[in-house]
Amino acid sequence: MTTIMEDARKGVTPLIKAAAEKEGVDPEFLRRGVAAGRIVIPHNPVHGPTPAAIGEGLPIKVNVNIGTSRDMPEMENELAKLEIALKYGADAVMDLSTGGDIDAIRREILARCPVMVGTVPIYQTGLVAARRDAVVDMTEDDIFNGIERHARDGVDFMTVHCGITRETVGWLESSDRVMDVVSRGGSFLTAWILHNDEENPLYANFDYLLDLAREHEFTLSLGDGFRPGCLDDATDPAQVSELMTLGRLVRRCRDAGVQAMVEGPGHVPMADVAMNVGLQKAMCQDAPFYVLGPLVTDIAPGYDHLVGAIGGAIAAGAGADFLCYLTPAEHLSLPDLDDVKEGLIASKIAAHVGNRTRGFGAERDTAMSKARKALDWEGMFENCIDPDKARKYRARGCTKPDKGCSMCGDVCAIKIVDRHLREK
Repeated sequence: MTTIMEDARKGVTPLIKAAAEKEGVDPEFLRRGVAAGRIVIPHNPVHGPTPAAIGEGLPIKVNVNIGTSRDMPEMENELAKLEIALKYGADAVMDLSTGGDIDAIRREILARCPVMVGTVPIYQTGLVAARRDAVVDMTEDDIFNGIERHARDGVDFMTVHCGITRETVGWLESSDRVMDVVSRGGSFLTAWILHNDEENPLYANFDYLLDLAREHEFTLSLGDGFRPGCLDDATDPAQVSELMTLGRLVRRCRDAGVQAMVEGPGHVPMADVAMNVGLQKAMCQDAPFYVLGPLVTDIAPGYDHLVGAIGGAIAAGAGADFLCYLTPAEHLSLPDLDDVKEGLIASKIAAHVGNRTRGFGAERDTAMSKARKALDWEGMFENCIDPDKARKYRARGCTKPDKGCSMCGDVCAIKIVDRHLREK
């Protein structure tokens, strides 16, 4: 059985055509990108939504994380978040559930979600091991069986922390990091390596992981287990050492005909964001880059969706392809419905800003400007990223809803200049 990447190396396929139509690009352009590994189409045939693509020369995608926790295990809350994510234009959804019936939640999300779905299988594997005894008592079979279970359910892409090795853990041990490891999956595997004094199974048995990806046609999202958890740790030896390993694994993925993208750093000073994107692209042969944020300051709990949007816009402009949203609840709690919406809208804005550097989205800005010039409020709302919020603010305190807004009233700059231009 051939894979999406292998088929793309032979010619344009129906899947490539469908994805190209969705993306608004030439099918041959898309085919070349997929064949080279610079573009991925996460598309597990068991799930089978309309295929979308991530990578070089394409509109930037936005992911929304949802999922239960031990303290909030109800499926209904997460399904409501899924509806919000879809309403406001999420391109992908990741189920990161760690509470309740995790298998049932994942399957229900897959059944209801028409966009690509991702997971981090080791979350579930580690939790099962912890209930049995301890996370560090996971076996290799536990880890790979968990991945296969998610694949059989139809997950389109999976975060796998293959770059954490005994060598990279050594870098961590000898570093002066402030935050050590902030990735949950990364912490599971770091603890496993230190406790068992053995190599990371996902790295040691990477060929078997490739076999599973080929068999079930899911995309590998090579996770950044040593991503910096604060600005002081950005671009340190532990992060860069892991990235070098991921670059080698990208080559092995391409040799095996398996689609792969690479996940990027978390907290990075604004001046270093573009450099980090360039470093990843260089080390990983222009594989699609998936970034969390980046967060460009550490002091904004409650506003980290804005911090992440700033970093995400810069990263997107520098070449990042896939933005993972952050919500106002980041670092504080499980997000609620409003948090999901606010986080998604912030990342959608960042993606649009980045898209302008790629030649996408200009017509929408132009349409908004023309609608503003004409005081065409419905036209403005049609081009809003969040029309509901725009309508709410527009209606607030406005005594003449068909005219200007309540800020300028009769001294609207557009109306004044327009009237005198017409009088000349």
